[in-house]
Amino acid sequence: MGAGADWRAAPREDRRSGLSQQRKCVGPVLRNTCFSVCVATAGFVLLLGVSLLYLPDPYKPEQFVPEEKHAVTLLIWTHPFGRNRKLPNCSALYQIGGCTLTDDVHVYPQADAVVIHHRDVATGTADLPPEPRPLEQKWVWMNYESPSHTSGLWRFEGVYNLTMTYRTDSDIFLPYGYLLPRGRKTEGLKDRFAHPLLAPSRSHLLRPRLVAWVVSNWSESHARVALYHQLRRYIRVDVFGRAGRPLPEDSGGSVVRLVGRYQFYLALENSQHTDYITEKLWNAVRAGAVPVVLGPSRQNYERFLPPEAFIHVDDFPTVRGLARYLLMLRRNPARLRRHLDWRGDYSLHQPAFWAEHYCTVCRAVRRTRGRADSVQDLTRWFHS
Repeated sequence: MGAGADWRAAPREDRRSGLSQQRKCVGPVLRNTCFSVCVATAGFVLLLGVSLLYLPDPYKPEQFVPEEKHAVTLLIWTHPFGRNRKLPNCSALYQIGGCTLTDDVHVYPQADAVVIHHRDVATGTADLPPEPRPLEQKWVWMNYESPSHTSGLWRFEGVYNLTMTYRTDSDIFLPYGYLLPRGRKTEGLKDRFAHPLLAPSRSHLLRPRLVAWVVSNWSESHARVALYHQLRRYIRVDVFGRAGRPLPEDSGGSVVRLVGRYQFYLALENSQHTDYITEKLWNAVRAGAVPVVLGPSRQNYERFLPPEAFIHVDDFPTVRGLARYLLMLRRNPARLRRHLDWRGDYSLHQPAFWAEHYCTVCRAVRRTRGRADSVQDLTRWFHS
C-alpha cells in the first residue's frame, strides 16, 4: 500500500466498518495465465488508489496554515511500556508544523490533546489523566497490540475522542509499514525515510539458505507454533530469537541482515486479526526474502502488498503442500522471480516508533480542533 494524501477524518461509522467495506481483492498468489496476472495487477493498483485516501504521508508538507493560530500542544501521558524516549521535532523530521510535544504532566491543563498508551493504563502502570478534562481537550487511545493481547477495553468505553492504531479504519491510521511508488516526488525526504526495494539479481535468487524464522514470544497455543511443528517435518527451518538460536554475530543483531541470507522468511503473527500485519512482514520485504505469512486473510494482505509479493499459508490445503511449493521455487529461480519482480517499482517506509506516531497524532489534532465526540464502541470495533 502506498502513502496517500494527508490524514483526513472520515465519518465515524465508515471508520468502524472494517473489512466489510472493502472491495474484494483478486485471487490467490498462484497465477497460471497472463490474464490472471493482469487482473491481479489492476486490482492492486485500484486498491492502492483507494488506499491513498487514508494513509498518512510523512513526506508531504502540510498546506500553509499560520502556526500561531492553529498550533497545538500534545501531551504524551506515558512513554509506551515505560521506556522514555526523546520527543521528536515534528517540523524538522516530517514538516509537520505547529506542534509542541511534551511529557511534562504539569502541562495537562493547557494541553490540546493527550496521547495515552493502552497497555500502560490497562495494566495499572499508569492512571488515566484526572477528570474533569479541560474544555475541548482530546484524549487519544494509542495501541499497536492485537485484540488478543489487548485487555480491559470495556473499562474505557466513552473515555477517548480519537483512536490511533494499525487498523485502516482508525481515526488516526499509521501501519507498521507501507509501500511508496518509486516514481513519486517526496519533497527531498525520500532518501531519508524510505528504503528502495531492489529488483532481484541472480545472486538474490540463489541465496544459500532456505527458510528463517525469528521468534521471541513462543506459546504452544499459537497457530504459528503449530504451523512450525508441521513445516519442519518437510523442510529445514532455522529458528532464531529468544525461542531459538541467538542472532549470528556477523549479522550485528540485525534481523534484516540475517533474513537477507534466506530465500523465504516466516512472517507469522502471534494472532490473526483485521489489519494486524506487523514488522515481521516488512522486515522480510526489506531484506528481499519472500514472506510466508500467517495472519489475517489474503485479501487483507493485498490491501498492503501486490498479490505476488507474499505466500499465504491459506493458499495451500496442507502444510506439506506449502513445503513442496517452497522447495519447487528453490529449484526454479524463474518461478521465484515472479514473487520478487514487483520490488523495482517501490520503496518501503517503516514508521519509527514512537516519534512518527506522535507527530501524526499532532497533525490530526490540528485538523480536528473543535470536535470532541467520544468513542463509544471501542471494544466492539477493535474486536470486529
